Amino acid sequence: MEPSSPSLSGSGPGGHGGPGCSLFPWLLGVSQILGLVLVVLTGVWMGHFRGGFAWDGSALEFNVHPLCMVLGLVFLYGDAVLVFRVFRNEAKRSVKLLHAFIHLIALIISIIGVTAVFDFHRAASIPDMYSLHSWCGVLTLVLYCAQWLMGLVFFLFPGASSWLRALYLPLHGFFGLLLLAMAVGTSLTGVTEKLLFSIMPSYPQLPPEGILANVLAVLLVAFGGVVGFLVTREEYRRPPHPEEEALSLHFKTLTGAGSPTSP
Repeated sequence: MEPSSPSLSGSGPGGHGGPGCSLFPWLLGVSQILGLVLVVLTGVWMGHFRGGFAWDGSALEFNVHPLCMVLGLVFLYGDAVLVFRVFRNEAKRSVKLLHAFIHLIALIISIIGVTAVFDFHRAASIPDMYSLHSWCGVLTLVLYCAQWLMGLVFFLFPGASSWLRALYLPLHGFFGLLLLAMAVGTSLTGVTEKLLFSIMPSYPQLPPEGILANVLAVLLVAFGGVVGFLVTREEYRRPPHPEEEALSLHFKTLTGAGSPTSP
């Protein structure tokens, strides 16, 4: 269930050498700091500037939405993607289970966040699904659910055949990174929309709330960039394991292409 592409057998952050390997723990640390800061800034924005949180149909219930989406669809999603880099020498089955579990928690939190905004709209008689942000958000969440279910079926259920896994793996990797980009992009439209609805008259004067939200948006892009960099660098991938070699052989037999990295 890992968004990945062909693996190199020579280098990685787990002791196999390579010029960029010494940077891996630093970049990983940066990603975690950025992720935590994103969640804290979102909590401060909704808690301090927007009045706090509740589940009563009021604007305070809406505040649950951005916090859940940043926590689930961005931070935890990014961490789920990174587990195959962090635990690159652990048992593959265990890493798969951890990958799926973190994604499941992120998905549940994201669904709570979406439920909060729809519940708020219903209580306030606000139309649903009219903005670009809402369209992108629902599309991202639907694709996320499909991605998680497909990964579960293909890579964790014992009945899935090797040739089907080999055929689906490149798509799973592509959509994994695409969904991270969609989550960050949708979050950016949400930040802009919230600012325009909440502080439009004073926004050009750079009030503290506007500055905090702009910083949050920049850090969202930075987090997505760091995670994407760590995932796509060849020297940070898992070294080949016997089960991966078997999957690669199936893939080569079916397509004549280069061997993929097993999820």
